[in-house]
Amino acid sequence: MRIVVVGAYGLIGSYVTARLLADGHAVVGVGRDLTQARRRFPSVDWRAADLRTASVADWAALLTGADAVVNCAGALQDGPRDDLQAVHADAVARLVEACQATGARLVHISAAGVAPGRIDPFGATKQAAESLIAQSRIDWIILKPGLVIAPAAYGGTALLRALATFPLAIPAVHAQARVQVVSAEDVAAAVSTAILPDTAPGQSLDLVHAEPVALGDLLTRLRGWLGLAPAPVIALPPAVAAIPARAADALAFLGWRSPMRSAALQQLRLGVAGEAAHAARLGLVPRSLDQILAAMPSSVQERWFAKAWLAKPLILATLCAFWLVSGLIGLTVSRQAAVALLTSADMPQPLAQAFVVGGGIVDIALALLVAHRRTARLALLGMIAVTAGYLAGGAVVRPDLWLDPLGPLVKSIPAAVLAIAALALLDER
Repeated sequence: MRIVVVGAYGLIGSYVTARLLADGHAVVGVGRDLTQARRRFPSVDWRAADLRTASVADWAALLTGADAVVNCAGALQDGPRDDLQAVHADAVARLVEACQATGARLVHISAAGVAPGRIDPFGATKQAAESLIAQSRIDWIILKPGLVIAPAAYGGTALLRALATFPLAIPAVHAQARVQVVSAEDVAAAVSTAILPDTAPGQSLDLVHAEPVALGDLLTRLRGWLGLAPAPVIALPPAVAAIPARAADALAFLGWRSPMRSAALQQLRLGVAGEAAHAARLGLVPRSLDQILAAMPSSVQERWFAKAWLAKPLILATLCAFWLVSGLIGLTVSRQAAVALLTSADMPQPLAQAFVVGGGIVDIALALLVAHRRTARLALLGMIAVTAGYLAGGAVVRPDLWLDPLGPLVKSIPAAVLAIAALALLDER
């Protein structure tokens, strides 16, 4: 069969794609940024499309000759890079029209707990899409996974792993909230069955294990899975978490899509619940949390990831502050001293002034660029290059500064190493 997978390189989409390929299907992968996707899945026929702007005609062209389309795309919260109404509702409406025109079956991935009456933007737009699909005349199946657990981690599951690694105690907001889990492999298996012509259409099915797990208990089990010593769960009041959540909401306008945003806290408060019996209609018995974790033993790479996940924003914030303060000080407080340092090495006064002022402007520019997700990689490379040039120039003009262990040349090396670390951690997927 020829299957189109929308959002084929996301957390759920990548497992769905891998399963469909293993089943022998021809997969057409659809997404916005396909550079890494093509490297990860070279056997997939990749097509670029943006759910926010793709027209009915665009989708119809992509679905021509396809037996089914699996929609794995979604977003958590509105922001410059995401529009819930556009992605969850408007795009699905156009996709439904294209399915009606081409006859392709639509397998739509929604979320457990989505039901009429949800007023939060995430739940409301998801429910709008489900209602639109259910009222259409196309061949459709809606799958509603619970909290998806996978060997890979992204978004909320990455945050949970990071929280589980905290030293001494595990911080948790809404620690008593109940969630029902499902493995990414079980979701992919459900899709594998749902696309088949002999699977009855017109079904909306939850994909969850029957055991409801308290969030605090989930964090404790994740900590044990990571091989870390036991630690108590410290229940934090929601007001404490609201502070970093608002900061994360603000950072979204710079392109950073953190799972610590306010929408994530709201989803945790609501919990994740569904009907475990639904999966049996697809011949599937979802695995429990303990079974999922046992099937994917952790190693040092999981511990590194979990510990580095929260270090990443700290590293980037430190670099931004370091270069910004360095530039401002260079242009104000220490400007004359820096010029005097260069002229003492027989550099002409005008040239020394140009170097100091230009250097301060470059430092500030790099600080502003690293704060924005789209330009962060360029800024980090610039920081490394500027530091290398600074060290080389300093060695020529004032080599004696290397003898000062607390001097400007020696102290700039850790900043460059920190930029290299940030580059290594920059990828989101």
